[in-house]
Amino acid sequence: MSIKQHISLIIFILVISNFSFAQNWEVNLLNDINPAQPTSAFQQNISKSVYPLAVATPVSMFAVGLFTKDKKLQQQSYKVVGSLLINTAITQAMKYSINRQRPYDAYPTIINPYTIEKDASFPSGHTSTAFALATSMSIQYKKWYVVVPAYAWAGGVGYSRMYLGEHYPTDVLAGAAIGIGSAYLSEWLNKKLFKKSK
Repeated sequence: MSIKQHISLIIFILVISNFSFAQNWEVNLLNDINPAQPTSAFQQNISKSVYPLAVATPVSMFAVGLFTKDKKLQQQSYKVVGSLLINTAITQAMKYSINRQRPYDAYPTIINPYTIEKDASFPSGHTSTAFALATSMSIQYKKWYVVVPAYAWAGGVGYSRMYLGEHYPTDVLAGAAIGIGSAYLSEWLNKKLFKKSK
């Protein structure tokens, strides 16, 4: 799939996500996923793993690259950081501009949250960050033993956000699209930047 095709897919998902806000299917699906007591330690831990991994991964890459004098590894760490920064900027801008209620605020009698979060629901920041990290690592290391676990973890994060009652399915889909797009945008920007600096 080319970058243009990836971008087209991301735009399509975002448009569909915006049109589906009022759809009952989404609430019904979330109700099926979200249990009366979302107490699974596995789901909580996979959700909590996002931000520590998002910090530890590029920092570790940069530190190892610095220690071993591996310029390529250092440059790869910049690409990962870039994808996470772009992702955060887009996600937060959308959260504040769209300002969608969390599902447990909109449907308090049927959606059971693990914890109450104060920011807006759309898009899912945990999911977008997980997919930005997974995609960025998959671009840097095109090996199945990197790509498969990275995307399995990111998909697990998206599912956990619904299981825990924190996000609608379209929040998660949009988060995944934003994360993937941010990683490709960071890759493209880094190529342009480092090309000019040579």
